[in-house]
Amino acid sequence: METKKTYAGIPQEFGNLPTSKIVIIPVPYDGTSTWQKGADKGPKAFLDASENMELYDIETDSEVYKQGIFLSDAVTENSSPEAMVNAVHAITKKYINRNKFVTVFGGEHSISIGTIRAFNECFPNLTVLHIDAHADLRKEYQGTKYNHACAVYEANSTTNLVQVGIRSMDISEKREMNLEKVFFAHEMAVNEDWIDDVIDQLSTNVFITFDLDALDASIMPSTGTPEPGGLFYYETLEFLKAVFEQKNVVGFDMVELCPNENEKSSDFLAAKLFYKMLSYKFLESDEDDYSLDEKNNPFTKLSKFKNDDDDF
Repeated sequence: METKKTYAGIPQEFGNLPTSKIVIIPVPYDGTSTWQKGADKGPKAFLDASENMELYDIETDSEVYKQGIFLSDAVTENSSPEAMVNAVHAITKKYINRNKFVTVFGGEHSISIGTIRAFNECFPNLTVLHIDAHADLRKEYQGTKYNHACAVYEANSTTNLVQVGIRSMDISEKREMNLEKVFFAHEMAVNEDWIDDVIDQLSTNVFITFDLDALDASIMPSTGTPEPGGLFYYETLEFLKAVFEQKNVVGFDMVELCPNENEKSSDFLAAKLFYKMLSYKFLESDEDDYSLDEKNNPFTKLSKFKNDDDDF
């Protein structure tokens, strides 16, 4: 019997579902992208790059893969955008209900309609932290409300949507926005306190949807719609670390890697950033923490370690 492939080539003992705290769901879908095609190849490029990544994180002095990371079978439903969204929603909710820290790697941004819907059904008072170059607030685009340009339209009415890094949108999307919760890239560039300002808008439970085109095209060229004027690596890490430290991040997805055979650095950046986010989430979570009391146990922030009578 062939051994199942593991995330980042980690030893099988850390890749089994029953003992893993983390799940990664690949969604190689590119059914509605409107410029450069290829986001369906993103998960494979991400996983290939991850296998060439050092698994010790210097900054956090940790090896987060030892928390257990299960690589789910890919969601391959592509008969229609709506069918894909429903499939992503179902599998995401299944793993949340198994008390896993669920992450998803796309694929284009329309996959997030399904992931956000699942997390919103499982966690109260949810903030969706949408990090992106584009507003993605169209009600419908090219004949479907499940287009990548509509990725957070539903979340805008069902969750506390906070948008960061926006620098490209249609005038119609401005009418949908809560401008107090939108952080435009050109304003962030001159506001030294933008990280604190964003965190002030977040509720306790946060789901992060990270579109890689939020990053500046100089460091992330391999994406479907690259935009100038984006986030750079260390300011992104500073921001993410602050969010993970101050809020209960309940899961995240990462989308819109559009790999280029001649440009591998984008694949590797995505792999490193994804692993870094996991490292921040489980920063203080080593085996000894199980002996800590409830007050000091960092695991109490995670839904899976809450008591049954806690308010979900």
